[in-house]
Amino acid sequence: MPLYMDLPLSKEALKPLRTGDILYLSGPLYTARDAAHKRIAVAVSSGQKPPIDLTDAAIFYTGPCPAKPGAPSGPLSPTTSARMDSFVELMFKLGMSSMIGKGDRAPYVTDLCRHYGGVYLLGFGGAAALTASWVIASELVAYEDLGTEAIRRLTVEKMKVIVGIDSLGTVLMEQEIPKYRYNG
Repeated sequence: MPLYMDLPLSKEALKPLRTGDILYLSGPLYTARDAAHKRIAVAVSSGQKPPIDLTDAAIFYTGPCPAKPGAPSGPLSPTTSARMDSFVELMFKLGMSSMIGKGDRAPYVTDLCRHYGGVYLLGFGGAAALTASWVIASELVAYEDLGTEAIRRLTVEKMKVIVGIDSLGTVLMEQEIPKYRYNG
């Protein structure tokens, strides 16, 4: 049975989630890919604060295409999450509660999810127009010079994801992913 959850997600709210759970997320999240993560890491290592408040934040590993006039977002799809693996601990320490991406993670990411009580959520790759339909607002908040990889604050409505790694560090195996049929 799908769960409808409001963002941001506290670590307390994440505790009952298990791998394979289907979530519909509504509320604010941030986009950030590897270039933005690297800039955050450099800022923090030099004693600066990150450009966004990461308390209970969901980070969506994506870089939205430019929006058509009147649309809140252009097509967007999760990018390969492994490129952000080396930044996961820092982001958890800064307050992040969840990550949205695609693909496998390094084994230590499961340990970090367990240690920090966070989760890894699987988005839907190859469905960029569908994912964009869940975005109701978008605001550039940091690193404008990175173009599509700049950090954006998206507001989503009923964005569908699947729990890939839960806060216990359990990993969803590919054969466990529910199969769905499109009924047009």
